[in-house]
Amino acid sequence: MKATIKWIDGVSFVGESESGHAVVMDGPPTAGGRNIGIRPMELLLIGMGGCSAFDVVTILMRGRQELVDCRAELEAERASEDPKVFTRIHLHFVITGRNLKPAVVERAIRLSAEKYCSASIMLGKTAQLTHDFEIIDAEPGANA
Repeated sequence: MKATIKWIDGVSFVGESESGHAVVMDGPPTAGGRNIGIRPMELLLIGMGGCSAFDVVTILMRGRQELVDCRAELEAERASEDPKVFTRIHLHFVITGRNLKPAVVERAIRLSAEKYCSASIMLGKTAQLTHDFEIIDAEPGANA
């Protein structure tokens, strides 16, 4: 995997992935930025959430669960001193579907956290990771 980061000006950068997708990163005005893009640490947190949600959805779909929606809400704390690593990250999954089995949802989240999500396993080396979930019954006729 490769990526390229190109400096724009101040503390603004464009990151481009090997697959050709780009994202603008910037800092707040207090750090010399113009607030035109996401902060790099926010991007890291979003990446972890995306990695974990990808796993959970994939596992649930393979388990033939009638999934309609999945949302991962993350809340993190960082160290107060440099390096300001994440020290605590909590993932709250909101899973919507029909006839979802809580044990199957819990297993999917556990498998992601312990086996499949490289990002959360890596960040778990510095941060205390916790997870929980809620299940919302889908309305009849909602797309599964």
